Amino acid sequence: MERGLIVLAWVAGVLIVLALGKALILPMKVVFRLLINCLLGGLVILLINLLGQPFGFFIPLNIISALVAGILGLPGIILMVILKYLL
Repeated sequence: MERGLIVLAWVAGVLIVLALGKALILPMKVVFRLLINCLLGGLVILLINLLGQPFGFFIPLNIISALVAGILGLPGIILMVILKYLL
């Protein structure tokens, strides 16, 4: 009887660990994807700044502009360029 309870406890423990691991994987994927997109958005803004430097055009590179470029993608970059011309 003791062996049966020990095996049952191990099985329950493994199932709990698997359930918690699966529950934590999804938010980590979202955070990782957001981080990668922000880094790529920052690189695009840096490229725009390098190409626009001879014309006196630049977009300040900070966490907000990288987030906008990372989350919205190309429309976010176009939005920042339009806002730069308007403001």
